[in-house]
Amino acid sequence: MRSPPVAIAWEFRQRHRWGLIALSGYLLVLATIKLLILESGQLIDLDSPQSFAFVVVVPLTATFTYFLAVFSFGLSGDLVARQSMYPARMFTLPVTTEALVGWPMLYGSAAMAVLWLATRLFALWPSGIDVPVIWPALLAAGLLAWTQALTWMPYGWPGLRVIVTVLCLGAIDTIVLLALYFKASEPVMVAIAAPQVPVAYMVARFAVARARRGEVPDWRGVFAGPAEIADGPAGRRGHFPSPARAQAWFEWRRHGRSLPALVGILLPFELLLLFAAGNTPALVFIILLGVLVTPPFMAVFVAATVGNSTPQARDGYGLTPFIATRPLTRAALIAAKLKATIWSTVAAWLLVLVAVPLALVFSDTWQMVAERIRGAAEDIGTARVVVVVLLLFSGVIASTWKQLVQSLYIGLTGRARLIKGSVFVALSLLFLIGPIAQWIIDNRRVQGALWDALPLVLAMLVCLKMSAAVWVATRLYRSRLLSDRTLVTGAACWCVVVLALYGLLAWFVSTPFFPRYVLALLAILAIPLARLSAAPLALAWNRHR
Repeated sequence: MRSPPVAIAWEFRQRHRWGLIALSGYLLVLATIKLLILESGQLIDLDSPQSFAFVVVVPLTATFTYFLAVFSFGLSGDLVARQSMYPARMFTLPVTTEALVGWPMLYGSAAMAVLWLATRLFALWPSGIDVPVIWPALLAAGLLAWTQALTWMPYGWPGLRVIVTVLCLGAIDTIVLLALYFKASEPVMVAIAAPQVPVAYMVARFAVARARRGEVPDWRGVFAGPAEIADGPAGRRGHFPSPARAQAWFEWRRHGRSLPALVGILLPFELLLLFAAGNTPALVFIILLGVLVTPPFMAVFVAATVGNSTPQARDGYGLTPFIATRPLTRAALIAAKLKATIWSTVAAWLLVLVAVPLALVFSDTWQMVAERIRGAAEDIGTARVVVVVLLLFSGVIASTWKQLVQSLYIGLTGRARLIKGSVFVALSLLFLIGPIAQWIIDNRRVQGALWDALPLVLAMLVCLKMSAAVWVATRLYRSRLLSDRTLVTGAACWCVVVLALYGLLAWFVSTPFFPRYVLALLAILAIPLARLSAAPLALAWNRHR
């Protein structure tokens, strides 16, 4: 039997070794590029704030976020569930609760300290930016400790964990930013950051002790009356007209209500800021922009559970016998998930569309927004303003739905390596965006070359997308997973949507700088096709393994 420190360390190493190896290799490659290429070629000036943010802050933030997910067990739990995210399998270890809490916190705090010290020593050298040494490491360890404590706590409502964690971490960040604004000294910052870890440890010990005893509060009965009224007709009927309707209802009850609940909890806190904005138009529009991006942002967290076949995400990725043996075709199972995501998106945005006008009226900021809209109408015309507003709302609504379904085909495969590998690839691409974008911004030759090559790049992407779509359609036709009528109808609907978007772009962007064929390529790339069509193939692969 391994000792508790070794066993818990093995838990992190065994489950996240490839991610940590990939992250270490990425940071090593980035450091090599910075020291050997960027510094010697003077392609990026690290003394400028923009270059510093892209080359140092962006990789540091991404790595910090990854450490938060790893050491809080966020990659193996359900963020919106009521149960604790601490792995239940570890509760059976013959160790004390103090060890279950203390060792992950110690390993995480050490990783955060090493990350900051390495950044301070290597990433900033030889630039002349002056940054502190001690308190950022303590602050990073404190933020991780509070993330662990708040995510390991069981909650009475689904989704409440996200709200509490965001609010508590936001409060800590606000205190630190205020201290920096008032130019607090290094000892004061250390005094603010140092107590965070021990206090968070006591909260985490209480949380893990409750979870280890199986104590999970259930506050959903508070809204049992309204919920029963809302679900009354279906509940009284006692049966469904078809198995497909039953499956759609099942998917809605499992996953569909999570996004509207999260948006409904966050929305009042965001709109309350309008009452404090006063007569500051910039602040009002920043708050409204934050409200508009809230549903797509929260959909990212909910999407992790949409493809799961069981509410307990930590139990595995495969289909349960209850789902695999249902008298439904693969197309019907996927259609049920898509219907649930559509209902979820509509419900979330109905909350936004009702709450935002009310908040603007009661906060006396509606007149300010109306004046800006009238000014824009005088500049570019009323019709174009209406189109811009419709495109904005259509874009964020479509983005919300897209976030829910775009990785559906990966989750339906049931292959843990493929699912985790896709996450690592996405994170790697995200890490590389910052340095590449800054290199393009600082190099006018590269900008000109990219502008000239834009049509060719878009054409290549369209060819790749259409080739993947043809391959998927061929496989669907040969395997008879979808009927010929369904394939033809889906292709026709996709063509209609693409043509409609192209016509709208051609009318709105009437300038010689954007040729019509470029707008056509953009319309083709904007409408999802291949990944969504691959969902039946992924489900078939998972259902019969």
